Amino acid sequence: METSAEQPAPVRQVANAISGWIDRLGVVWVEGQVAQVSRRPGLQTVFMTLRDSIADISVPVTCSRVLFDGLDTPVTEGASVVIQAKPSYYANRGSLSLQARSIRMVGLGELLARLERRRQLLAAEGLFAQERKRALPFLPQRIGLITAASSAAERDVLENAARRWPGVVFEIAYASMQGSRAAAEVIEALGRLDAHPDVDVVVIARGGGSVEDLLPFSDEGLVRAVFAARTPVVSAIGHEPDSPLLDLVADVRASTPTDAAKLIVPDVGHESLGLAQARERLRRCLSATLDREQARIDAIRSRPAMADPRNLLVSRVEELDGCRDRMRRTLGHRLDRAADEIGHQRARARALSPLATLQRGYAVLQDADGRVVTSVAGAVEGAAMTVRVADGRIHVTTTGTEEMDGEIDEQG
Repeated sequence: METSAEQPAPVRQVANAISGWIDRLGVVWVEGQVAQVSRRPGLQTVFMTLRDSIADISVPVTCSRVLFDGLDTPVTEGASVVIQAKPSYYANRGSLSLQARSIRMVGLGELLARLERRRQLLAAEGLFAQERKRALPFLPQRIGLITAASSAAERDVLENAARRWPGVVFEIAYASMQGSRAAAEVIEALGRLDAHPDVDVVVIARGGGSVEDLLPFSDEGLVRAVFAARTPVVSAIGHEPDSPLLDLVADVRASTPTDAAKLIVPDVGHESLGLAQARERLRRCLSATLDREQARIDAIRSRPAMADPRNLLVSRVEELDGCRDRMRRTLGHRLDRAADEIGHQRARARALSPLATLQRGYAVLQDADGRVVTSVAGAVEGAAMTVRVADGRIHVTTTGTEEMDGEIDEQG
């Protein structure tokens, strides 16, 4: 296409020419790192940004949703891939993009893909389920720590934990934190600490590192050992962006070893402040309760009956005096009637008594055997007799008897 200042080409002609030139490039294989993935609702196209691993250059990539979803391993941001694509120039916007026809994971991307497949399999078994996560003890009796000897992670955990709770006690089991023996040594150390009767929580701590350095903490054997442990496990591996599989299976994930120290022991200053505040609230509640009860007692004491209890007794004393007077009168009347009745009965008894008869001049004659003689036939001349009078007995001898006819008159 020939152009000049006098005969310039319109924008559309230039754009179409560029599009034609790019179309003649054919299919190319491109390697790069996925910097961004965008799935827009309702569209059958997935948009990605492929970035060069060395230079600060990126190019848009479009991919059909069928191809993207059909990959064995989902494409994630940061994955290294090789894409078979057809360059395409969109003339309306003047933008270049690659239309992906095939996507393959390579290098670190392949490594991440394997870890992703392992994560999916273990997740399907329920090893990462939230319902099996155990809560950490508020103040553990002894803390198990698995880390490298003389490492920065060990220093961070010990110093920060001691700063928060000076009386904290650690049981340390050293192990390699990277390399081919790391996973096996960590598993062995975890077994020892898990069997320790005084260890209430186990912390696995390591500083940050590359994906390859953190591979031991995605080992399937280690993941299953943590899942089977009866002691709660805290994962403190790497820094905030690092996420090995150990973080998913552990009961608690700490972003850094320093953060792990904050999670496993309380802050003594904060707890002391909480205790002081609780004590003050308790004191206020108790004081309010005492004030309320004192006000209630004062209200009761202010009532007339409580202010001078003798007021109630005065009226009752008068009633008692009246009752006592009535009782005395009634009792006196009854005693008088009873005395009269006794006098009548005494007189009646005296009237019936033989002694009263004797006192009127009569006597009782008895023979020597004590039998009462009521007839002259019972008195033999010369026999000894006893006469019973009112005040004693008279011993007599019969000199003779005389019979009388008729009834005895009142004088005889």
